[in-house]
Amino acid sequence: MNSIVAIVGRPNVGKSTLFNRLVQRRDAIVDSVSGVTRDRHYGKSDWNGKQFSVIDTGGYVIGSDDIFEEEIRKQVALAIDEADIIIFVVDVEEGITPMDAEVAKLLHKVKKPIFTVVNKVDNSMRETDALEFYNLGLGDYHTISSMNGSGTGDLLDAITTKMPEPEAINPEEEELPRFAVVGRPNAGKSSFINALIGEERNIVTDIAGTTRDAIDTKYNRFGFDFNLVDTAGIRKKSKVKDDLEFYSVMRAVRTIEYADVIILIVDATRGFEGQDQNIFWLAEKNRKGVVILINKWDLMEKETNTLRDFEANIRTQIAPFTDVPIIFISTLTKQRIFKAIETAVEVFQNRKNKIPTSKFNEAMLELVKTFPPPAIKGKYVKIKYCMQLPTPTPQFVFFCNLPQYVKEPYKRFVENKMREIYNFSGVPITIYFRQK
Repeated sequence: MNSIVAIVGRPNVGKSTLFNRLVQRRDAIVDSVSGVTRDRHYGKSDWNGKQFSVIDTGGYVIGSDDIFEEEIRKQVALAIDEADIIIFVVDVEEGITPMDAEVAKLLHKVKKPIFTVVNKVDNSMRETDALEFYNLGLGDYHTISSMNGSGTGDLLDAITTKMPEPEAINPEEEELPRFAVVGRPNAGKSSFINALIGEERNIVTDIAGTTRDAIDTKYNRFGFDFNLVDTAGIRKKSKVKDDLEFYSVMRAVRTIEYADVIILIVDATRGFEGQDQNIFWLAEKNRKGVVILINKWDLMEKETNTLRDFEANIRTQIAPFTDVPIIFISTLTKQRIFKAIETAVEVFQNRKNKIPTSKFNEAMLELVKTFPPPAIKGKYVKIKYCMQLPTPTPQFVFFCNLPQYVKEPYKRFVENKMREIYNFSGVPITIYFRQK
């Protein structure tokens, strides 16, 4: 399980600039997903061999009647509650302000690693000015300039020392796929899980998860054997009543990283909204298998093309990754519940697909020869060889003479053709073009 790092502080101290620097340090792992309200972002970063998620919260404001700022206060509190490590950003130019003191007071109650980061320190004089921040009572601080990056390496070194080393996984448990049920509040996650395990308790064993929030339920019914990552109803209602929307994304960040296949449950009566789309892209960016379940379909008024139009609308919103199973279910009547699990198992198997190099070359080289990349500036791209990389998720490399001239539309064309030939339904695949 990767750690979650939350960046907090009052407005305009440089939180977003620091966030951008953290998630863009290595282009290969940069992923940034917009949150549910303004100024909320989620990203992934990597340092010293440890991957972690970064959350950029809005600026903490006190004494404001602005409805957005009230929401931001709630969300900062939730981020502090959910994160493993907290970065508290302050501004050396303005010194300690009443709002800084208010945030510090909030953090004094937190029993987690807290890193006070004094931003905009880009000369020796400002290093001296930063001494003032000892008065916050949070101990030592780190001085950085998020604009030019100075000091961020030392900060990341310190942060990663507080992250646990990856735990050794029991080989027997490793073989079992992990399916995570995620979605918006009240979409039917609990009902779906109860429909699966609610009757025959004798075959269900609770296995403590790696964190206080995740519980694995071992499921072995109908010939299937997997771990169901149950995140529904783990926290007390009082913890999440302030902002259910933000909380659901916070939960999804952690849960998605812990699973092999994401079962995204959507409320048919509300449609596929922005929140569902954010959770879907979190799963895609993390290269997880995805199955979309449209719950409460029994409550919908239906006409001839209702199902077809509903599905087409979803595929438009999740493009270009449209090769995803969409199943219409009802947890109340248990309609197509078995089909949903069967499909999730198929997606898990698709994620493990390994294509022999000889057969892959035989199929794909003929294709790229017939439909080569468009010539640019009179230069013709010639693809000589291709193979699947030995990675946990499907990744492929095509070796050619001029990889810099292969643009995104052609990569999508190759991916679509691959999906026609091979079964990667529900699984994100990555394609690289490299110099021969």
